[in-house]
Amino acid sequence: MDQDILKDLLSRLKKGEITVEATLERLKTLPFENLGFAQIDHHRSLRRGLSEVVFGEGKEMSEIVTIMERMIGQEENILVTRLSAEKAKAVLSRFPESIYYKKARMLTLIKNPVKINGRGKILVMTAGTSDIPVAEEAAITASFMGNEVDTIYDVGIAGLHRILSYRKKIMGASVLVVVAGMEGALPSVVGGLVDRPVIAVPTSVGYGASYLGIAALLGMLNSCAAGVTVVNIDNGFGAGYAASVINRK
Repeated sequence: MDQDILKDLLSRLKKGEITVEATLERLKTLPFENLGFAQIDHHRSLRRGLSEVVFGEGKEMSEIVTIMERMIGQEENILVTRLSAEKAKAVLSRFPESIYYKKARMLTLIKNPVKINGRGKILVMTAGTSDIPVAEEAAITASFMGNEVDTIYDVGIAGLHRILSYRKKIMGASVLVVVAGMEGALPSVVGGLVDRPVIAVPTSVGYGASYLGIAALLGMLNSCAAGVTVVNIDNGFGAGYAASVINRK
């Protein structure tokens, strides 16, 4: 339940359109709801501006469906991350209005129109095409949170002329999410071009000495470009969320 829904509920109570009992029924699980296997934080939309996000990996399909049913009862928009195609198929059979993003392994169910609340545009970039799944996770998260999002893919430093051809779009972004594997150099290049926040996302893409993203992570943490902030390996969701908070009006 977000602020708009709560205001509408209280307004209807004030006008006598609903009873006190009905209002109490809606609010009694607002702090959280204990399902035995999970405790849903229904209060998070009021506190953070976004409902609790469901991490699909490690959960049974029936658990995901139950959580979604309870969140729908609170009129919350739903974002499920790290959801396999097999689990998504079962969820879609229960909630056909949902949208599954196979590459990003994410599912959304929008019950309330998403309002644009960002002060500018978030730009998501990748060094290579193999980084796109993580970038898509970031882009979908930022869009779900009410931002205008643009993307530029496969502009890594092996062909530096490619990124320079997008300079106007890069300079027009409010926040940049830069996703890279291998040695993770692209965020430093971008950070040296812009005067706005750059969120670097290391990916597990690379050969043996990349150590499943650790080389990129360390490279980004040691960036000589000021203003580059780093999230965890393959954490597109975390980058999209952070960019949204920075971009919020």
